Amino acid sequence: MRPYLMHFPVELAMGPARLPVHLLCEVLAYTLGYRLYTHLRTGHPDRISDAHRQWIFVGAAAGALLGSRLLGLLEHTELLAHPPGGWLYYFTNKTIVGGFLGGLIGVEATKKRLGVTASSGDLMVFPLLLGLGIGRLGCFFSGLEDGTYGTATALPWGINFGDGIPRHPTNLYEILFLATLALLLWLLERRRPLADGRRFQLFLSGYLLFRLLVEFIKPTAALPGLGLTAIQWACVAGLGYYVWVWSRTPNLELQRH
Repeated sequence: MRPYLMHFPVELAMGPARLPVHLLCEVLAYTLGYRLYTHLRTGHPDRISDAHRQWIFVGAAAGALLGSRLLGLLEHTELLAHPPGGWLYYFTNKTIVGGFLGGLIGVEATKKRLGVTASSGDLMVFPLLLGLGIGRLGCFFSGLEDGTYGTATALPWGINFGDGIPRHPTNLYEILFLATLALLLWLLERRRPLADGRRFQLFLSGYLLFRLLVEFIKPTAALPGLGLTAIQWACVAGLGYYVWVWSRTPNLELQRH
């Protein structure tokens, strides 16, 4: 009996139309992530007013959009002069790491403007973990089209995404990491309450460290003469920021986010 082979990208047949599973996963990621956020916020004491939180969301969205696009462009500098598909390329390339770091800058700038010192990110951690996991499942089902696959591997779990080469399923690695990180944070908070803002700091610093390492088994070329990819340098910068933050709080009472 021949083993079943999954064909990428995976699509759902709906009569004559076909729906990419990646698109479905993206919709589910936003929907379920938001539903979890509203559930966690219900009955939770919030020291940030609704008006201020709305402005913080605006700052986060603007920063995430700019950061995601900018780092996405820097990831392939060789294409900047002659973008594939024309000028639209400059507006469609994006990265999650750039979105997180850009969103962080946007939030901090907005909070400073508003005079808000309470954490605005702690409530977002578990919804973000859920949304990221579902989104990465969609990236996996999109195969080579998504561009988030790994390098070739001889390991028994290498997956052929359609080009005949068994590759590291880096999307599945990330889902496993996100689930592990969620469990560790949950167990840590059951043991003792975390300082205001620490949950978000542990989440983002952990994610940046994972992305710094997993990029070594992705086919993206390093920046000329710099040894690491643009995403890896962004992760280094983000981790360096948190080292600076923690160095200013020797009593382990981390700065608020």
